[in-house]
Amino acid sequence: MNRLWLIFAQTVTVAVAVLFVVTTLKPGWLPTQPSVIALQEAQPVIEDDKRSLGSYREAARAALPSVVHIYTTQQIKQQKHPLLDDPIFRHFFGERPEGQPQRNSGLGSGVIVSPNGYILTNYHVVEAADDIQVSLNDGSTHKARVVGSDPESDLAILQIKAEKLPVITFGQMDNLRVGDVVLAIGNPFGVGQTVTMGIVSALGRSHLGINTFENFIQTDAAINPGNSGGALVDVHGNLVGINTAIYSRTGGNHGIGFAIPVSSARSIMEQIIQNGTVTRGWIGVEAQEITPELAESFGLPDIEGALIAGVVRGSPADLAGVRPGDVLLAVAGKVVKNPQTMLDLIAALKPDERAGFRLRRDKNIIELQVKIGKRPAMRIEKE
Repeated sequence: MNRLWLIFAQTVTVAVAVLFVVTTLKPGWLPTQPSVIALQEAQPVIEDDKRSLGSYREAARAALPSVVHIYTTQQIKQQKHPLLDDPIFRHFFGERPEGQPQRNSGLGSGVIVSPNGYILTNYHVVEAADDIQVSLNDGSTHKARVVGSDPESDLAILQIKAEKLPVITFGQMDNLRVGDVVLAIGNPFGVGQTVTMGIVSALGRSHLGINTFENFIQTDAAINPGNSGGALVDVHGNLVGINTAIYSRTGGNHGIGFAIPVSSARSIMEQIIQNGTVTRGWIGVEAQEITPELAESFGLPDIEGALIAGVVRGSPADLAGVRPGDVLLAVAGKVVKNPQTMLDLIAALKPDERAGFRLRRDKNIIELQVKIGKRPAMRIEKE
């Protein structure tokens, strides 16, 4: 029995030794099993759950077809060089054609807002353009005409003749809040239609010196040259603003962009389409902001309101008894916080209607009824 156990032990020892040598020196001689790696695979995406993945492709897909590229050209006259009148120059170089026109090209973006071919864009995109071409998302190009414009808000309405146009859906400004995700769609630098993402950084931005009437949406979604007039949309693809300007010291995007709210754009657009122009209230005053120094100098209790610095002779304000040095506190029952607020409140009033103005004169509070006039059209100086 011991002999058999000894033989068995020796056999096992030799087998183990042989296996060790083969495993170490010739592992390829041994049969191999396919290795199994534990992978965490994503579950199939259900159609209704796409938004839960953090993708905004549905919003982009809804809005992209209605955003267009706008190409403009401006004819400029070539100045005659003084040497062309020199007989010696003309002898050696011959006659040169005079007054040959040159073409100055520009580009921007726009948004189709109506099946009738109306396109909302920025005024500075089409300003002084002799020819405007609109390129749609399907690649087709159409000649556009300017229906009307409003330089003071930097908005313009174009129209093209085309059928079955994709129209954007207007969003509700009342639902927009700081921190909401937004997408900016346009044609930056002419590279083609582009979508960038950001959030609403602020609402009601003004005192920027960009337009006369300012009530901007601020966003960090990348807006670059060529995006002007393009769409700012919410996560459902609804239009909430028209991309207009950026804050930049170099011309590139620094994460501070501005868009005109859709509520303002829609009101201006409807007036332009119906009347060809925008009508605003006007009383003929020049106002300035009240600084702590001015408040102390005039003996004012606070810096609220707008200081009337000048009154146009014969204007509605002049006829109603408004004087330089008065502080405007309220218009039609609405508080005036600063000159920009004053401008917006008066502009919203209808010409020929009467509105109550609350002012501080010296240390007294007075109430005046002012018959609102029509704001003169902004003069555009052409070079």
